Amino acid sequence: MRDSTIRPILAVSAAVFRDGRVLIAHRTRPPQLWSLPGGAVEAGETLIEAAARELREETGVEAEFLGYAGHREVILREPSGVVTAHYVVLAFAARWRAGEAKPGPEALEVRWVEPDALGSYETTEGLAGIVAAARRLAQA
Repeated sequence: MRDSTIRPILAVSAAVFRDGRVLIAHRTRPPQLWSLPGGAVEAGETLIEAAARELREETGVEAEFLGYAGHREVILREPSGVVTAHYVVLAFAARWRAGEAKPGPEALEVRWVEPDALGSYETTEGLAGIVAAARRLAQA
């Protein structure tokens, strides 16, 4: 069911690689799953500026951004089907540059994990595919 007052929100995320591992965060807000660090783009920010800011705020990590890795949509609904939120998330590949990963206010926990181990985590839909695309960019 559509709610005309709800509008899609533009968001970004960063698939940051360090020594072959990718940084994931366990989100504090719904959906409370493991995902890439990221969040909403603020007016006046470029997509990369927003991704770098969200990465820094959420994990304390700085990265070199390499390129666009794909996108996903997150549509949250009440049990009745009414949409409560709609996010369009553009994901970017990046390489770790500095900082030791620690959870910020929007992350319960952060971890560097082998991309092939993502299946053992409860993740946001499509995360493995985004990480695979980002990994190809990071290895190029």
